[in-house]
Amino acid sequence: MSFPSLKVSIRHCSPARKLNTLIATNARVAQNQDDYNARYDALVSSYEAVKKRRDEVAAEIRQKGIRRREFARFIAAVEKLPDGVTEFEESMWSDLVESVTVYAKDDLRFILPCETEIKV
Repeated sequence: MSFPSLKVSIRHCSPARKLNTLIATNARVAQNQDDYNARYDALVSSYEAVKKRRDEVAAEIRQKGIRRREFARFIAAVEKLPDGVTEFEESMWSDLVESVTVYAKDDLRFILPCETEIKV
């Protein structure tokens, strides 16, 4: 048995809200449970996809925040350098370079603390 006039339009809201509306409607209105289960399963899948994407975006935001802080630390270290550096100083090196990889005689890769790579 279906009650078309009692169907709730839930197209323009979040999957969680749609799911809650669907459950509340099912509790109040007699309806075909096969149809309800199909809509419920579709909404759960949609909710999980949205939640997964939200978690991915949150992780990206955290990573960008970490990278921003690392880059700010690198810039602060560069700004502290004296104008005329004439000899190697280990403390400056460790502040400015995370690692160096030699790929070939003419291919050196410097990785800075802010994860920037410089090929020399």
